[in-house]
Amino acid sequence: MDNHAASDRIVGLKKEISLHNYRYFVLDDPEISDAAYDLIFRELVELEREHPELVDPNSPAQRVGGAQPVRFNQLSHRIPMLSLENAFNDAEIADFDSRIKRYLSLSPDQSLVYLCEPKLDGLAVELVFENGEFVAGSTRGDGFIGEDVTQNLKTIKTLPPRLEVADPPKRLEVRGEVFLNLKDFQKLTSDREEAGGLPFANPRNAAAGSLRQLDSTITRKRPLSIFCFAPGEVIGREFGSQEEFLSAILSWGLPVNPLIRKVSGIREVISYYNEMLAKRDSLPYEIDGVVVKVDSFPLQRDLGEKTRSPRWAIACKFPPRQGETVVEDICPQVGRTGVITPVAQLRPVEVSGVLVSRATLHNWDEMEKKDIRIGDTVVVERAGDVIPAVVRVRVEKRTGAEKPLPLPSFCPECGSEVVKIPDEVAVRCMGLSCPAQLLGSIVHFASRNAMDIEGLGERFVEQLLQLGLVKNLADLYYLGREDFMRFVRMGDKLAGNLLAAIENSKQRELGRFVYALGIRHVGEHTARLLASAFGSIEDLVKATEDELLSIREVGPQVAQSIITFFLNKQNRDVIERMFAAGVKPAAGEKRLGGRFAGKTFVFTGSLSLFTRDEAKRLVERGGGHAAGSVSRKTSFVIAGTDAGSKLLKARELGVKILSEDDFLGMVEGPD
Repeated sequence: MDNHAASDRIVGLKKEISLHNYRYFVLDDPEISDAAYDLIFRELVELEREHPELVDPNSPAQRVGGAQPVRFNQLSHRIPMLSLENAFNDAEIADFDSRIKRYLSLSPDQSLVYLCEPKLDGLAVELVFENGEFVAGSTRGDGFIGEDVTQNLKTIKTLPPRLEVADPPKRLEVRGEVFLNLKDFQKLTSDREEAGGLPFANPRNAAAGSLRQLDSTITRKRPLSIFCFAPGEVIGREFGSQEEFLSAILSWGLPVNPLIRKVSGIREVISYYNEMLAKRDSLPYEIDGVVVKVDSFPLQRDLGEKTRSPRWAIACKFPPRQGETVVEDICPQVGRTGVITPVAQLRPVEVSGVLVSRATLHNWDEMEKKDIRIGDTVVVERAGDVIPAVVRVRVEKRTGAEKPLPLPSFCPECGSEVVKIPDEVAVRCMGLSCPAQLLGSIVHFASRNAMDIEGLGERFVEQLLQLGLVKNLADLYYLGREDFMRFVRMGDKLAGNLLAAIENSKQRELGRFVYALGIRHVGEHTARLLASAFGSIEDLVKATEDELLSIREVGPQVAQSIITFFLNKQNRDVIERMFAAGVKPAAGEKRLGGRFAGKTFVFTGSLSLFTRDEAKRLVERGGGHAAGSVSRKTSFVIAGTDAGSKLLKARELGVKILSEDDFLGMVEGPD
């Protein structure tokens, strides 16, 4: 390639890589697979090597890491966190060994000692311990400056706040990889989609997004894990090798991957690589290769670093788990909470030893963004146990006969009209009788904080559905003893108990009944507000948007969800059948004001006069709001015994603090 053509290609590659870096590092929303990124990055590196006169110091190939977004405070790395060069086959791994021996003036037949470890697909971080205490943590960032994610790292259960050693180093910097186990990733992605959010692209994307939350309470709900793998700056302790360092920090309580292994010679390195490649699909987390390091720290120092990577380490990447096939059909599939997902039916193709015949397209927005159509030739990728996904369309193979799947108007399971709530990507069936979501609907309806049908758990609900005894929620109130006696291992006494529990549920409070219906965005608190505001289910069914929006804490999204739910004739019919069977929710008292109107209460510590739920209900009956955290908008903090951080926060902000007796006096006093 001549200089002119090389220059044009380098400019194009730099723009493309910069865009992908931005999407990967800043947005946590990559558009292409890691394997596809590696290919274009390698092409840039090789072009710049062949044409050094065209090298730009600001080129992505000359930089250590990706873009550094300004969202968090920044922390500098005292020792840069460098990138690694990649090897993609046995020959390139062997070439790495040869380069090191030439640099160290060793004979080709001498065997170097290497430390090999699985290359986790997560987010690199640096942990800082001072005198054994965890004091700071940051992301890798651009290799020189990272984001301060100390508080979020503290939520990782396997990361100790203090090293378990009597005489810790004065300062210890430890590099590690934060990741999500595949099982946790699947659940997190499923929950995210069911909630109407965009799916995570992969486990790495999910881990990065979780760790870079501005609110650490969100991170705490994400089951992040970490493995530590290398030192940064260490003051007050000497280590001779990578193995010695890892053994020490493991004994001090830091998690280290048990699959890390010391080997002798490049043949054992290649053997380890092939062993991990074979184990790849059986591991509980995602790996995309192995990392090979010279074990000796003195030799690492002798070898030194190049512009963006150390000479003494290399990432040996696995082949991409991708295959090319044809989308034979796209079928809408209804999930347990009514979310309708487009699923591609594929011409079977083998990907990483597994025959793949279907792939999730997540939602219609995502499908339209990738422009996936019936008849398209597509690239599919499989990541561990996660359902395969379509990575991209081979547009150049289109014939013109391909057809997009339009947004459905009706649920494919029950025929109810589907809705797409504003600001959500999910398309939903709101039908109470939808077979696809009936199991979840009944379990929720019978749960303790809803209709509280004691004993009617998932195991019995499954049998009701398998026997065809229940087609909707109302059918519960038409069951007889003989129906329950058809269950496996069902006795007369247990059948009687279940029937009695169903009968007792007919007189529950209106707020609990509204919550039990499972209306999107209507939780226990909102359901109680609705019951208090409207007083009856009949008035709630007829409520206008303006009437709903007049209620504190009911916004446009919640109001629209309620209206959509009650506009569904099937839903109204189910409610009417329940009423015909004797269900009569206790009418709530309409309260447009109340003694606590406009007041916000926070309860902290152990309460002795009432439970936390009872206390919240007392506040709400008075027209007030019970919050979970203290802010400047808090009116009162009710402190029980052993009150903790909320009490301190209240004192800090000057919020009025009351005892339980004070609160009870307010409840029982005159309006």
